[in-house]
Amino acid sequence: MAQAELQQRRYTSEEYFALEATSEIRHEFFEGEVFAMAGESIAHNIIAQNFVLGLRPALRGKKCQVLLETVQLAVEHGRHYTYPDIMVSCDPRDQLETRRQHHPALIVEVLSPSTAAYDRGKKFKQYQKLPSLWHYILVAQTTWRVEWYRRNEASEWVITVLTEPQEVLAITELNLQLTVAEVYEETGVAQLRAHGPGEGAEE
Repeated sequence: MAQAELQQRRYTSEEYFALEATSEIRHEFFEGEVFAMAGESIAHNIIAQNFVLGLRPALRGKKCQVLLETVQLAVEHGRHYTYPDIMVSCDPRDQLETRRQHHPALIVEVLSPSTAAYDRGKKFKQYQKLPSLWHYILVAQTTWRVEWYRRNEASEWVITVLTEPQEVLAITELNLQLTVAEVYEETGVAQLRAHGPGEGAEE
């Protein structure tokens, strides 16, 4: 997910919706602040495509929707609205919607240097408020690194970091089996290099 410079004035949620209805670019909204979404890199675009290519056949027959970044997510009514890079919702209520989703089971965000801290921090804390969300995946676009956060039966979030080509993102309930190599196929992104002590936080 990428964002342009923050607009300085504060908006009500109604003003934000009016802005989105007429704007040629998308904006995210958090507590009155509006963020314009910047253009994405080619690597970002291909990573998102690779996830969709893995998810669509995996979910065939499951009555789940795979949605890309032009569909809005209502994270917190009247307070927080985003455009995740990829969402999967299997909730019948979401399938009746025409503009935004409320009950995603999976969210994927492709990191960029300007948004990585936000995606790992404040945004993830907000996403954790969604009772439907069981999987949150952060994907680097400068090296091979997939951070897979999943909610366990105790409602605790655990993380698995995948960096090797043969390692598999295996989400049983969504029938998804996607290797790291498949995530980065045709992106031109180089594999993660070995780091010394204290290094390794790659966006």
